[in-house]
Amino acid sequence: MAAAVVATGIDAATSWKQQLVFGNGIRVSSSSAALPSPRKLSRFVVRATSDKPATKANRQLWFASSQSLSYLDGTLPGDYGFDPLGLSDPAGAGNFMTPNWLSYAEIINGRYAMLGAAGAIAPEIFGKIGIIPQETAVVWFKTGVFPPAGTYNYWADPYTLFFLEMALMGFAEHRRAQDFYKPGSMGKQYFLGFEKYLGGSGDPAYPGGIFNPFGFGKDEKSMRTLKIKEVKNGRLAMLAILGYFIQAPFTGVGPFQNLLDHLADPFANNILTNLKVYSTF
Repeated sequence: MAAAVVATGIDAATSWKQQLVFGNGIRVSSSSAALPSPRKLSRFVVRATSDKPATKANRQLWFASSQSLSYLDGTLPGDYGFDPLGLSDPAGAGNFMTPNWLSYAEIINGRYAMLGAAGAIAPEIFGKIGIIPQETAVVWFKTGVFPPAGTYNYWADPYTLFFLEMALMGFAEHRRAQDFYKPGSMGKQYFLGFEKYLGGSGDPAYPGGIFNPFGFGKDEKSMRTLKIKEVKNGRLAMLAILGYFIQAPFTGVGPFQNLLDHLADPFANNILTNLKVYSTF
């Protein structure tokens, strides 16, 4: 918090101005060598401004420490001061693991996780309620994402599809990394005529344009709210994906079937019983 107090006094012979700025120090400026008596002051004007968007007193914190609050000041979406490992500490950053990169990576991985969590469970749900045929309602880990476990016959074998997907994703990720280090650069590189749509907004995490077709976040307040919601849902989706990966080898069925089994008999189907069953094989 910075506070400025300006006192102004006027008489027939001279005028003066005294300014006190409280912060790192005090500065006093005067247009004359001697200041007049305080009796000649005619008015006081007090101004107060805030330099930081949030303080410890008016923001929600999750297991924050004095160290994390020294660099997590609430400016990032979803910032609650939680950083027990100090990953976002600028003093401990190394190579590409800068605070900006970590924040950007969380947003991108959260978006991938939201798509992945929905895409992994959707065929299983649609198959059980009869929207799609059972032969296409393949459990996510048997679709070929793990080639040895792939059971569905696509137009190519699981290994071919896996390496093709890796190549395509590698190309996309390479271009995304270029845009992070040089924002707007993708709008200058030739890309089959689409480069004019890939210039972005200058913020790699929120490029706008064709990546925001519905025009969400028209003003700063609504955009801030949407950013926080996206980060929260992305974090939840990343935990969901982690749960999918852990459940698959322990139960051998998909996440939706795991849910149905748990709801049918919570005491017989839960994390403790699954671990016990797995250990008996």
